[in-house]
Amino acid sequence: MALSAGEARVLACLVEKERTVPDSYPLTSNALRLACNQTTNRSPVVTYDDRTVDAALLSLKSMGLVRFVHPSHGGRTTRYRHAADERWRLAPGELGVLAMLVLRGPQTAAELRTRAARHLEDDDATVDDALDALASRRPEPFAVRLERRSGEREVRFAHLLTGEVVDAAGAPVDAASASTPPPAGGTRPNLDDVIEEITRLRARVDRLERELGVGDPDD
Repeated sequence: MALSAGEARVLACLVEKERTVPDSYPLTSNALRLACNQTTNRSPVVTYDDRTVDAALLSLKSMGLVRFVHPSHGGRTTRYRHAADERWRLAPGELGVLAMLVLRGPQTAAELRTRAARHLEDDDATVDDALDALASRRPEPFAVRLERRSGEREVRFAHLLTGEVVDAAGAPVDAASASTPPPAGGTRPNLDDVIEEITRLRARVDRLERELGVGDPDD
């Protein structure tokens, strides 16, 4: 399902705040609006009003991605929590990495290792594992690897919750083709990209071997 930019921002803020301010979660509408409009750790910075946030919450609720927590006896304020982990069956680390991509724009794996650390605390997976899972999700991926921009040493990753993303030249990037290797006879891959991909795959194999209890522990 393709979300609007506002829906994606609201959902990602709920995911983020569940980890960063657990004592205040679920969030009130006012707290959620402030989270959306933060001027730090956001790209782009937005100025949503109450109507925008409320409309996004209603739409997300209809998709099964948000739940309304009505006040108990003596309470006054309805609060909101996400249900994206249940709806999309994503692990905490995968959902956290996805939220960081929504809130802070395209990022490298190295940047995400710092920014998504809290979401991976209770998960044996790594950022590379999460990116691999998000990009290989079927029938529609949640993330895509972007072409390296001029002067950059590392590739970046972007979310696909709102549909297509654009590359450094402003051209649309197709998720299906961007997440797979070029066909034989095509452009020769960059050596750094090949090394990075091998490292990511090796880490994934190691994790699967640990989970299955196979492989040489001294290898």
